[in-house]
This record gives sequence, structure tokens and C-alpha cells, in this order.
Amino acid sequence: MRIIAGRFKAKRLISPKTDKTRPTLDRVKEALFSIILNYITEDSCVLDLFGGTGNLALEAISRGAKFAWINDKESLSISTILSNVKLTNSLECVKITKKDYTKCLNQIANENVLFDVIFLDPPYDSNYGIDVLQKVSDSENGYLKKDGIIIYETDKNFLLKLEKNKKGEILNSFKNLQCIDERAYGNVVLKMYKWR
Repeated sequence: MRIIAGRFKAKRLISPKTDKTRPTLDRVKEALFSIILNYITEDSCVLDLFGGTGNLALEAISRGAKFAWINDKESLSISTILSNVKLTNSLECVKITKKDYTKCLNQIANENVLFDVIFLDPPYDSNYGIDVLQKVSDSENGYLKKDGIIIYETDKNFLLKLEKNKKGEILNSFKNLQCIDERAYGNVVLKMYKWR
């Protein structure tokens, strides 16, 4: 796992040997950042809510984002994120929190922080991503800037399970968010959302 472009280009990041952390593959990350290129500017703020290794947030910082909030509830993930932040000398532009995602979202709301890019890469077999998208949609103008984007990473098996349980439409039925794009890379699926 490495930083693909920007000021930390080719820097190798630490990834713990555990099945609790599943970093986004380099080829998927490269494709993703090509798609969201225009959202990463020198004024961009990004949120990596299920940080894991900090891989996505640090790629955004490397490409010029001003600030990244990285959250994870697992101690091993937090120590990995800290190590990777130190490896890239990016402590001054990163905030790290160790919380359940709902508590982190509450803190973000209390601090009234809005993001240009929100990365959602939760465990593939969970409804966490759907819960977050619902919470953002219900907030109407919270968490995400007016022209911001949410990238939800999941996998084909989870989407097939939703279809089987007749819940497939849930990912396209948020009141205030619309899915503007969907890409598949092997089993990995990226769904992108913006305000309606």
C-alpha cells in the first residue's frame, strides 16, 4: 500500500496484518482519485469516517487537501493511522478521533464542520454506510458542503444481499442525497453521492 500521487508520492504506508482492516486497493484508489480530482484542492476538507490505515485521507492530503479528519473505533487502526500520519509528516493537517462512527458524527455536528469529500469505507457486511448516508441526508445541510461528494465503498456481495432481501432501492432513495455515479472494480463497488 502506497501513496499514488502528490507530495508523498510512492511513500509506503503501514497496513496491519489483521482481517479487521481492509485498505482500499491501490488500483481502486487510483481510479477513485481520478474521478474526484476536482474535489481535492488546497482548501479541501475531507472526512475518512472508517479510517482503517488512514490511506484515503492521506492520499487526499498528499494531493493538496488542506485538512483531513480520520476516525476509527479500533485501537489497532488508530495506532496504524498515527504511524502513517507520522510517516508522511502530516500531523499539522490531520485530526484523529477514536470513536464509534455515530459518536464521531455527533462531534462533527457539534463542531459544525463541513467536508468537501467524505470517504465511507465501512466493513462490507455492515449497514454502517447506509446509516451514515441516511444521517447526512436527514441533516439536509450538515456534514457535506453544498458541492461536496460522498464516496461509499462496498462490495458486490453486500449489494446482492440487499437485492435478495428486497432492500436494493435503499441506496437510491435518500431524500436529500442522490447517487450520481457507480463504478465496479472486481468485487469492489464505489457509489458516489451529492446533494439533490
